[in-house]
Amino acid sequence: MARLNTFPVSVKVAGRRIVIVGGDEEALAKARLAVKTSAEVVVFAAEAEADFSGLGVTIIERAIQAADFDNAALAFIADHGPDGARALEMARAAGVPVNEVDVPENCDFFTPAIVDRAPISIAISSEGDAPVLARLVRARIEAMLSPRLGDIARLAGAMREKVAALLPDGVSRRRYYEALVTAPGIEGALAADRGEAAADALLALHAEAKGVDGVVWLIGAGPGAEDLLTLRAQRLLQEADVIVHDQLVPGAVVEMGRRDAERICVGKAKGHHSFSQAQINTLIVRLAREGKKVARLKSGDPMVFGRAGEEIAALRKAGIQYAVVPGVTAALAAAADTATPVTLRKVSSGFVFATAHGADDGDLQHWAALAGSGLTLGLYMGKSIAADVARRLMEHGVSAAMPVGIVVNAGRADKALYAGTVGALAAGEIEFVDGPAVIFVGEAVAQGDWARAETIAAVAERVA
Repeated sequence: MARLNTFPVSVKVAGRRIVIVGGDEEALAKARLAVKTSAEVVVFAAEAEADFSGLGVTIIERAIQAADFDNAALAFIADHGPDGARALEMARAAGVPVNEVDVPENCDFFTPAIVDRAPISIAISSEGDAPVLARLVRARIEAMLSPRLGDIARLAGAMREKVAALLPDGVSRRRYYEALVTAPGIEGALAADRGEAAADALLALHAEAKGVDGVVWLIGAGPGAEDLLTLRAQRLLQEADVIVHDQLVPGAVVEMGRRDAERICVGKAKGHHSFSQAQINTLIVRLAREGKKVARLKSGDPMVFGRAGEEIAALRKAGIQYAVVPGVTAALAAAADTATPVTLRKVSSGFVFATAHGADDGDLQHWAALAGSGLTLGLYMGKSIAADVARRLMEHGVSAAMPVGIVVNAGRADKALYAGTVGALAAGEIEFVDGPAVIFVGEAVAQGDWARAETIAAVAERVA
């Protein structure tokens, strides 16, 4: 994973000065940004060529001196001549972070594209590599955010003392602020100069509430790609106090939760169960009884081989509020990866989810009948026994020529594809890449795009 070369922070400039060296259009552009803050903005230049009028900056037409950097929070250098070089040395000597315009190697910080909803600010930085792209991202964010976002933030800040006095614990206070800033009528109340009254009324409701009710959200994390999470899943991850996640859920998905949320890995992988299912059930019930919002993050979809039924039963028995948030299950992600129409008119009239792990002979006989009748099988958890499953399907009447497709790590950048027939899979020796697999069996598989797949060949074919 690529790492940032800069650490995104907000610099406190109140009561300090921002120094700009240079008097041309580049200096003017930096001045326009600097005056958005409460800092004293001072421009030093032998001659102010650009029009700084109306900005409220102080212009001093002389060469900058070392003392001019006293009490400076930041310095911008837009003079690339000898005066600018001396200014760079003096700023560094004074310990003032410097940005030399369009000279990345001389920059201690970069100027981001800024979304201004004071006191809320959003900075988009490309570390100097792609400022145009940063501006385009800024435009998209601007379109998403209400112009009254800053008003809402100031209202929340004005309520701080009242909230601290009436709500004794951090969880209750955070719940109040979440309700305040997301209240459907808060913008209208602010527009009518009734924002504080609306905030007070909401605070009274929270103060009267007896305790805090916990909740468990069983959330489908999808196959592992962050951009396959649903919008609802993303929102609830941001609200959760605790994220209880499976071993197969990638760290990048877990990181989409609140930064201060507790994270508990209840790792369950093949051959390694650090938590039993009973322990997981007990854990999520206990956390909810403590008044916490619990995101139970499961790979794929919670209701497809996710054992969500057992967890729901435990929550119902304990009287805990819960909700299920669907996710993209691995078989559907695998179908999308390979453009395989698992249901297809006059070819496949249905699609069956099944788990190969632990399947008995009766299961195999049933699957064989379904595949023979025209349905497509999507078999989970069968990578290590794929050849054995194929042989047993043939024993129950599945044709050796029946198409097979296998996707490992469906929906991810590191996915791997394998394609062939039931007969080749039964007689073959495949070294699969690491990761969970979905095995498709059925005539519809041949209609997919398996051009980049490794061909499943029988042992004799490999030797030949």
